[in-house]
Amino acid sequence: MVAHAYAGLPNEACGLFAGEVSDDGAVATVHHFYATENEAASAKFYTVPSTAHMRADRDADDRGWEMLGVMHSHTHTDAYPSPTDISQAPYETWHYVIVSLRDDLPALRSFRIVAGEVTEEPVELTD
Repeated sequence: MVAHAYAGLPNEACGLFAGEVSDDGAVATVHHFYATENEAASAKFYTVPSTAHMRADRDADDRGWEMLGVMHSHTHTDAYPSPTDISQAPYETWHYVIVSLRDDLPALRSFRIVAGEVTEEPVELTD
């Protein structure tokens, strides 16, 4: 996701990810990241192309996974949902990952956005 964010510069980059959710719904495990183009071609907002979303959804379904969320980058701001990100969050069950490239080292954070309320969630990298 971080490499895709850098590859998208000077625009925001985006993509979808899929995997599994624990039985209690508390833990989502990402198995695959579907890098997409930013159809908006903008440094201030992103649009995942509908055809890429459809292809990712079909692939995830074929593998027995579910779509877990969307990733996008912020080129010059913190890794925190902007008012636009919040207003355009399509699914309350999704995880929203933001990669900030503002500083020398990238920052990756994940959030849930439910009814306009933003809650950060932990991210753990595993093998």
